[in-house]
Amino acid sequence: MVAAPAFFDKTYEEALALLVEARNYIAYQETADLQVLDPDSRLLATQETMRVTCRLTQSMAWLLGQRAAQLGEISAEEALADFGVGGQEVCLDDRWNQDERLPPAIRALLGRTLSLYERVGRLDDMLRQAAA
Repeated sequence: MVAAPAFFDKTYEEALALLVEARNYIAYQETADLQVLDPDSRLLATQETMRVTCRLTQSMAWLLGQRAAQLGEISAEEALADFGVGGQEVCLDDRWNQDERLPPAIRALLGRTLSLYERVGRLDDMLRQAAA
């Protein structure tokens, strides 16, 4: 069983848009944001940017596995076996999401990537339960 095409496509497009937004932030804005922070806040901001990256990596890997199954490149069973959602210990940690020391752009990305990661996790759980 694979994710429903309409819902999957919307989630996939959202993930791609977030990926581009995160990339643009890191490439063009992060350095300026970090320069105005004290060393501890700078470390926190860098750590949380990595959390954004981790959430996006895990989500995109799962979505690409599902896309491959939809296109018949791999079986649904292979998609479930090879493309589970991992990194929960890091990705579900949201204690810093609203920390005022973080630049607003990082806080926004943290919230949106957490929402995406949790949604992909629920989809993965649903597909695994349906396949059992």
